[in-house]
Amino acid sequence: RQLTKEEVIKLFQEHERRWTVLAEAASLAWESFPWPMLKAPSQPEDLTYAAVQAYVLSPHHPGDKAAKDRVKDYLRRWHPDRFETKLLPKVQTAAREKVKEGAGTVARHLNKILSSLSDSAENGLFG
Repeated sequence: RQLTKEEVIKLFQEHERRWTVLAEAASLAWESFPWPMLKAPSQPEDLTYAAVQAYVLSPHHPGDKAAKDRVKDYLRRWHPDRFETKLLPKVQTAAREKVKEGAGTVARHLNKILSSLSDSAENGLFG
C-alpha cells in the first residue's frame, strides 16, 4: 500500500525525532535507527537503492533544501567515519554487524544518488 502525503510527512517528522534520541541513547538496536526508507527494513538486504532514493528525493520531504543538499545532509549522518565512531559503539553486540552493514549500504546508496544528481546537473537536465 502506498503511503499518503500526510503519512510520509509524519514519517519524516518521526525520523527527525529519532535522530535526536539516538545521540543520547545508551543502547541501540537495528530498530532504533530511522533507516531512510518509507517502509522500515528488517535487514540490510531490504535497504535497496530504489527505496533509499524514493525516501531522500521524496517530494514530501520537509524543508526547502535542494535535493543535492538534502542527500549531503543524510551522508553526514550515515557516513562510516562518523557513524562508526559515534553510534556503532552504542549498538548491542548481537546487532552491531547487521547495523554496520546496513549503514554502509545506506552510505553507498547516498553516494550513488549524489553522484547521479551531480551528473544530471552537469548535463543540464536539472537547473
